[in-house]
Amino acid sequence: MIREAYRSAGVDVEAGEEAVALIRERAEQTFGANVLTGLGSFAAAVAMPAGMREPVLVSASDGVGTKTAIAQAVGRYDTIGVDLVAMCADDVVCLGARPLFFLDYIAVEHLDPPQVASLVEGVSRGCRIAGCALVGGETAEHPGLMPSGGFDLAGFCVGVGERDELFADPAGRPGDALIGIASSGLHANGFSLVRKVITDEHLDLAQPYADFVARVLGEAGDVAPTADASLGDVLLTPTQIYASDALALRAHLSQRGLGTRGFAHITGGGLPGNVPRALSGGAAARVDPARWTVPSVVRAFAALAGLDGAAARAIFNGGIGMVAIVERAAVEPVLEFLAGRRLAGSLIGDVVERGNGPAYFEEAFN
Repeated sequence: MIREAYRSAGVDVEAGEEAVALIRERAEQTFGANVLTGLGSFAAAVAMPAGMREPVLVSASDGVGTKTAIAQAVGRYDTIGVDLVAMCADDVVCLGARPLFFLDYIAVEHLDPPQVASLVEGVSRGCRIAGCALVGGETAEHPGLMPSGGFDLAGFCVGVGERDELFADPAGRPGDALIGIASSGLHANGFSLVRKVITDEHLDLAQPYADFVARVLGEAGDVAPTADASLGDVLLTPTQIYASDALALRAHLSQRGLGTRGFAHITGGGLPGNVPRALSGGAAARVDPARWTVPSVVRAFAALAGLDGAAARAIFNGGIGMVAIVERAAVEPVLEFLAGRRLAGSLIGDVVERGNGPAYFEEAFN
């Protein structure tokens, strides 16, 4: 009787149970020894890693915004969960903490167990990349509150770090170098503008990406995962997760007596909105856009939207997903380390005295 009453209101209890069963295996793939509870408990219990002197919990929450509409339009849901983890875990790393565990929240108009399982598969994959456990979450069916087939994602990451090793206060200082680490494309920001361009230009997400780029930019393109990738495939390229690489980079420099001042995750607000967040008071970021290559998907949508380079770097990530702020002597070791991990890194700028100027400006430098 309860199931029938819920079904009459648009909620399918049996579909929810099927979704949980499909989710369980994907979540448990991320568990480590510190996870003390299984899925199905009222809450998750995770032990602190052994051997820490003065552990501090660091948390972050985020979503993937309107990129969900692209996933729905393409009918592909296996990548967007990676974006969700990236948005949260890489914020945690910017404080110098290691991602410890993750929870997700999935709201759907109508519960489709395979769709939800595909979404969680992406979250699980992202957690494995970031090195954290997917310990729980919530899947909520909201009939009548979303368009048919609509969904939204939110995530919550908790990390841990030693109190005296956290970047609790912005530490980038004049004389430091800014090392940009390449993005994998648009990541998960600027998609309200992307969707407007798609509508205004009547773009077909199923068209070959190479044809799209050739028409807009007059070139073959540079980010398609395969030769026959569609425009939709490229727009759904998941956000690069930098967490493990950033932590390993800091440890690598520390072993060599070189200092890492902090990291800036390039998300909403682009380079101008995020790099200054990692700088000390009285400091400014001087960035030279000629120092790195911008992915064709960023340039193409900026061109269609009528944005100049500076505006594109404030709305999109501009081809840089994470910035490491390091002492000047660490530049070559950082670039060598990143190359060894198959990450494209570039010296994109430096930290200078701010004076009465802005906290971020673009200018060529030596």
